[in-house]
Amino acid sequence: MSKKSRVSVFDMQFVTAGISTTLVLLLLGLVAFFVLAAHNLSVYVRENISFSILVSDNMKERDILQLQKQLSRQPFVRYTEYISKEQAQKEYIETMGIDPQEFVGYNPLTASIEIKLKSDYANADSIARIEQLIKQDSNVREVSYRKELVNAVNDNIRKISLSLLALAVVLTLISFALINNTIRLTIYSQRFLIHTMKLVGASWAFIRRPFLLRNLWIGLLAGAVASGILWAAARWVVAYEPGLVRVVTPRVMLLVSAVVLASGVLITWLCALLSINKYLRMKAGTLYYI
Repeated sequence: MSKKSRVSVFDMQFVTAGISTTLVLLLLGLVAFFVLAAHNLSVYVRENISFSILVSDNMKERDILQLQKQLSRQPFVRYTEYISKEQAQKEYIETMGIDPQEFVGYNPLTASIEIKLKSDYANADSIARIEQLIKQDSNVREVSYRKELVNAVNDNIRKISLSLLALAVVLTLISFALINNTIRLTIYSQRFLIHTMKLVGASWAFIRRPFLLRNLWIGLLAGAVASGILWAAARWVVAYEPGLVRVVTPRVMLLVSAVVLASGVLITWLCALLSINKYLRMKAGTLYYI
């Protein structure tokens, strides 16, 4: 077999197929990222839901701090913060632009303890039980939180998770179709070479090998490039918004890279196998009419 008749591993078709596959895998990687990061995002959102414990005006500061320590030891508490009457007054002035003490002659605001819960307890049922537990202390005047916000957050997280899962399934099928179409076009241009190799007695395994190797490289390199772009985007997002470091974690990105690389290799190899088998089964006359 002459040098020109062999299947080239690296050529312009290889570059074109690689770019097309990279773009498809990049889209698939984004969906994989959102699906895998959904849990971290739900934890992040739930753990930033807070409620306030308003204490009696007669309660001394050392007793409030003692109550804060007791609450911090509870299994449902992630974070607590003591807000004194003076600090509450300062925050009110910064927010509203007026000092309530000028109207009533004294500071009417109440000292409080701000609590942020662990994500497993950030739902309406758990908060209701926690509220009853906290109100057993006679010095607690009120437990304030936005129940409708808690319900809305949990409902939206559930809906978003289901939507992302459905989108992942659809885009996986679309990705397979797009990559399959790209690979079929590259193998289509070699259909007469495949037939020539059959005529000289080459086995199907021998004919398949260069095509499968070529597309294996396409999938591997495209997956590596797409993973690199996703890692760079993740680093930029974390640098722009450091608070998202709990959502965009190294574990999530490693899983995304694994999904992208595995998808790239498996999809390109499988599509190449299906396409090459199609042309191996065809008779010579049929090749001129497809």
